[in-house]
Amino acid sequence: MSTYPFGDVNGPAEHGGGRRRSTYATLDLEALMDVADRLTETLRAEYPQLVNSGEIIQGELAQSAEDGLPPNRGRIRSALEIIAIAASAGTGSLAYTRHLTTALGL
Repeated sequence: MSTYPFGDVNGPAEHGGGRRRSTYATLDLEALMDVADRLTETLRAEYPQLVNSGEIIQGELAQSAEDGLPPNRGRIRSALEIIAIAASAGTGSLAYTRHLTTALGL
């Protein structure tokens, strides 16, 4: 057995056997809906042609809140991918898109 101090085995070097540990806490549905609302508002200002994608995300989260089932991750992922492809680096739209992608584990 080695006495070399490997440090955090689940750290950035991923010595932990391929297991990934998320450093982000999963947000509750209300917080996700708030971020989706902000995303749609930002899309209206920056990319009006992408507002439909923001509304799809809002609709899926609202439906999830209404029926108590998990949101349709496939539809949300598709909408987020459309935004991520079109949004330029440094824009609020891309920042909110990355935030939702991370929070939903997509």
